[in-house]
Amino acid sequence: PPASFDSRRATHSRRTKYCTGNAEIVMHTPRRIACLQPSATVILAAVGELDRVVACTRYCADVVPELRRRGCLIVSDSWTAKSAEILAAQPDLVIAAVPYQLEAVSEILKAGIRFLGLAPKTLADIYTDIATIAGAIGVSARGQQLIERMQDGIALIRARSSELPKRRVFCEEWGKPLIASQPWVAELIAAAGGEFVGEPGKQILPEAVAQLQPDVLIAAWCGADDRVPLEKIVAQRNWGGLAAVQSAQVYCISDELLNTPAPTLLLGLTALAAAIHPESFPPPSPTPSQRTKALRRISSVPELQS
Repeated sequence: PPASFDSRRATHSRRTKYCTGNAEIVMHTPRRIACLQPSATVILAAVGELDRVVACTRYCADVVPELRRRGCLIVSDSWTAKSAEILAAQPDLVIAAVPYQLEAVSEILKAGIRFLGLAPKTLADIYTDIATIAGAIGVSARGQQLIERMQDGIALIRARSSELPKRRVFCEEWGKPLIASQPWVAELIAAAGGEFVGEPGKQILPEAVAQLQPDVLIAAWCGADDRVPLEKIVAQRNWGGLAAVQSAQVYCISDELLNTPAPTLLLGLTALAAAIHPESFPPPSPTPSQRTKALRRISSVPELQS
């Protein structure tokens, strides 16, 4: 650790006293959090504890712009972060996605700082992450309320779409190589009245996608916001003859709404519903950061060659 780092200062905790009968219980919870995962940042904001975040990545600040206004220390992301810059923020808890750099984790733990690694795959995993983060900072009840709000929102869309025809949907999180979206996105597509085609989270060839004959194509590339070049990828992959393309049901959804496993998935769900069943669901409102459109439709459809 840098010479200026005092590991004793990293053990600060928020002490909350409450009484049960004659016994007084003292809770110790982290108060200085280095948050290297956007989803955890959104969760902390949603449970009203953003003031504990003392360091974050630029991706965290993108999805929760308030952090920049607060002057939060910006550090590198989970793939490139150096332990020294994290320790400089004197955190008592580091939250990151895994896999994470083992050397950095080792230095963080040697300094006596708690490390919480997140690797959700499903909606159930995301609910567990919310409960874990909320419990770690002593606001379990707020975490449970947040989980219930997400579950209620998903149930509402599922009920509205239950009588609509099921449409085959391919959704991708990356273009080169072509990678299908994560399992939690497949679950949201099912709730929105669709059937996910392909294997979630796995690489797939464009020709294999074409053989699946999707009714709807959705691109939500990590880090691309709403800038996926829909017309270009349709042409490059020879998808012009697909029913989804000819009916102009090719969409870009802002990646923070589908690739951030946090409460923002509710907005992603409304975008999915509007893409899968535009006749029944209106387009969603702008994204939380107001930087991009939540949902963008392909603007031109290639003509079929006779």
